[in-house]
Amino acid sequence: MIGHLPAEPSAREFGDYLYAQGIGNRIEPARDGTWELWVEAEDQIATATVLLKEYQGNAGDPKYQQSVRIARQKREQEQQANEAAQKRFFDRRKLFPFGGAGLLTGILIAISVTTSLVSSFGEHEKPILWMFISERIIEGGVVERLKDLPEIRHGEVWRLFTPIFIHFGIPHILFNMLWLLDLGTMIERRQSTRVLAALVLVIAALSNFGQYLWQGPDFGGMSGVVYGLIGYIWLRGKFDPASGLFLHSSTVTMAVIWFVLCLAGVFPYVANAAHGVGFAGGIVWGYVSALLAVRKR
Repeated sequence: MIGHLPAEPSAREFGDYLYAQGIGNRIEPARDGTWELWVEAEDQIATATVLLKEYQGNAGDPKYQQSVRIARQKREQEQQANEAAQKRFFDRRKLFPFGGAGLLTGILIAISVTTSLVSSFGEHEKPILWMFISERIIEGGVVERLKDLPEIRHGEVWRLFTPIFIHFGIPHILFNMLWLLDLGTMIERRQSTRVLAALVLVIAALSNFGQYLWQGPDFGGMSGVVYGLIGYIWLRGKFDPASGLFLHSSTVTMAVIWFVLCLAGVFPYVANAAHGVGFAGGIVWGYVSALLAVRKR
């Protein structure tokens, strides 16, 4: 705040004069009936203070009346520029297929839907056996499974990733795709498709392998990746607001509650290990990448 003026018309006139000079400002009513003058940029306070003293000493100078017209024209030009920028942003969004989804997000959704249709939502596994992490059921625990995975050992590396496209039932794919649509598109638009691709590949491999070690190869779904994206966006946005990523705390809370309910067995046949590993991986990635980004600035 640089000072007060006794009446609103004079305060607005001087505010327009500052705005015409390139000094962002605002006026606010004070409790004593006067009007406070605020300057937005700290490095412009001294200049604005000098201009205020000049105005108070000669408020009738015609240049102040002319500044009202100049300020109006400047605001109109800025509004037109903002509208043009919004149109360009809208046009850029139209480049994304699937109703505004990010490019990679749309491709992931399309593959998931196609896989579900081919397999009748998981009821007929024969056409998609090549997408499971393994076709071999191993008796034993984690150690035995860790020594197995013959298909991957013989070069079928894609099996580490393709289980994310397998879904069992309409609700399963519907909820996963809705989450993926929002989270994936957010990352693509505010960061890049390359970032999303790296996240999906790494989180898919980690969560699928974790689920396999926990319960074997009979699983599928995008939920491990979804939990990873939730963790990533949550931590990246929390510690690096400039990234443009943000998740409301209630969204994170809901995801955690769902995870706990599934872990407790309220909802059977859920890939809990994939959820946990994906969520943990996303949190670590989001936190580390946020610290690195802030440090670079």
